[in-house]
Amino acid sequence: MTPAALEWLTRFRRYLSSERRLSAHTDQSYARDLAALVKFCDREGIAEWGALDSQHVRRFAAHSHKGGLAPRSIQRRLSAVRSFYAFLLREAASETARSAATRPGPPARRGRSARLSGNPALEVRAPKAARRLPQTLDADQMARLLQIPPQGDSLSSRDRALMELLYSSGLRLAELVGLDVSSLDLKDGVVQVLGKGRKARIVPVGRLALRALRTWLQQRATLARHDENALFVGRNGARLGPRAVQARVALWARRQGLGVHVHPHLFRHSFASHLLESGGELRGVQELLGHADISTTQIYTHLDFQHLARIYDATHPRARRKA
Repeated sequence: MTPAALEWLTRFRRYLSSERRLSAHTDQSYARDLAALVKFCDREGIAEWGALDSQHVRRFAAHSHKGGLAPRSIQRRLSAVRSFYAFLLREAASETARSAATRPGPPARRGRSARLSGNPALEVRAPKAARRLPQTLDADQMARLLQIPPQGDSLSSRDRALMELLYSSGLRLAELVGLDVSSLDLKDGVVQVLGKGRKARIVPVGRLALRALRTWLQQRATLARHDENALFVGRNGARLGPRAVQARVALWARRQGLGVHVHPHLFRHSFASHLLESGGELRGVQELLGHADISTTQIYTHLDFQHLARIYDATHPRARRKA
């Protein structure tokens, strides 16, 4: 592609950073997806964004699928292309309006961003992904994982507090590591979370999590730099990163003898599943999780049904199989 066409990718990344405020993970994913699109365009001999049509985008999706990319990843890739072209079309409209305002008379020659007839990815759909049920820990496994005996060191207190908070409030990993000390209100027992799309929500914090957090806050000063606002910090005194949380959670799962791979998002899945198993309302669970669409939350009702089906099979006299 031409240098001018590639410059629009840079402008799009700046727009995402300043206006959309995507998480670092999503921003990196978009960068990889659009780099793959550039590679595809170079192979197809496409030099300008206006030359890409819906058939090209379909071939791009098919090529991604043939290369082994999962349907969900292809969906994200197409979403990145749609967002990029929406940005180009918006910039083209702004450019036309500015030109009309500053130069009366015949319309000025359109810039490169405006040479578009529409969004070529709008009607393209990825292969349908098989809906996988999220893995969870049952209540006994979770209790075992969180029964960390007092170790007398700051890191153990920190790990206990962050795992209790993950399970108590159903936080995403990015939400957890983004918390500041000021995000937590111990008196009211709530935490203010900045979720996807920079949407804030207030989530309750359970009694055991509050106790663990108080213990951690008493020891936090032994690790944290004097100017660090993060609730959870690492050995270097700076904000704890996602990879460090993943490593510590896996470490404690091994130490506690769980025998399964445990990752931070498993706490969120378990939180939602256990709430529904205990009679929680779907809409309320949606609010706690920060899901924009209730259909995302509904997948946990399948887990709840599986739980009830196991109880039925084990206890109903007409369901139990004869030995």
